[in-house]
Amino acid sequence: MSSFEKTTLSLKMLVDLARPATDLTLHHSKIKAKQSGGYVSRFKGRGMEFDENRLYQVGDDIRSIDWRVTARTGKTYIKLFREERERPVFISVDQRATMRFATHGVFKSVLAAKLAALLAWAAHHHSDRIGGQLFFDTHCHELKPQNGKQAVLHFLNALVNPKENLNQAAHESLEPVLNRLLHHARPSSLLYVISDFRGLTPHAEIQLTKLSQHCDVVLIFIYDELEKKLPTTGQYRFIQNDQSLIINANEKQAQDYEQRFLEKEQHLQQLAKQHGMIFIPVDTQADVLACLRI
Repeated sequence: MSSFEKTTLSLKMLVDLARPATDLTLHHSKIKAKQSGGYVSRFKGRGMEFDENRLYQVGDDIRSIDWRVTARTGKTYIKLFREERERPVFISVDQRATMRFATHGVFKSVLAAKLAALLAWAAHHHSDRIGGQLFFDTHCHELKPQNGKQAVLHFLNALVNPKENLNQAAHESLEPVLNRLLHHARPSSLLYVISDFRGLTPHAEIQLTKLSQHCDVVLIFIYDELEKKLPTTGQYRFIQNDQSLIINANEKQAQDYEQRFLEKEQHLQQLAKQHGMIFIPVDTQADVLACLRI
């Protein structure tokens, strides 16, 4: 892999992931298995769509009785439902400035886009509708779930050629992003949030909790090795824009730094477990296919 491919997205890179995604299974069934334990889920699988009414028969579930039709006709009717053939798969992808970073492997932004592309292709192979959200420091861009190859290509093109909006102020919290998801992610969706989760405030966590009540949610936590563990010796200079910072590494500082990362990771994992979500940590050197197979 060239240094360009490690830091920059191309449409070809994401289109080429269509074949590897063929055998990839999405996480819906795993979430259902998690929720069958001590949690009560409001999620209804692929969604139940009304089909027709018919007369009540001995053995039918009385909870399916259509009381309006029964009152109007004087005979007991029940509602029949059929499973929706296409489930919306909604993929939210973090492309903020903090994602354009890596010391090993690929930029977090590139890794997030590759994961999103694999999930989009896998959803297409399963005949699901694909929609998504791309969020940046100053704005979000949502794409309505649609089916077919063109929907995937539209999503991938938005990743490679994002719409810019320089008129909005930057926001550090994820709350506005997740609040928009509440309005755009349809109930019963399989929802992926791919991010480094910087700015996950208590209010943002409340939004995630609300999302988990009507969607199947998978949190994919992207990080670089340096964000997890600092060197214990030496002097290091970090540069961002026109600002630089020099750090004299020591063992105590490295231990405190690693502890803060572990606390963040464990907090995310516990939040996911508590609300029936799946949590997948992925570092910038990871095999993207392997990490989605868990």
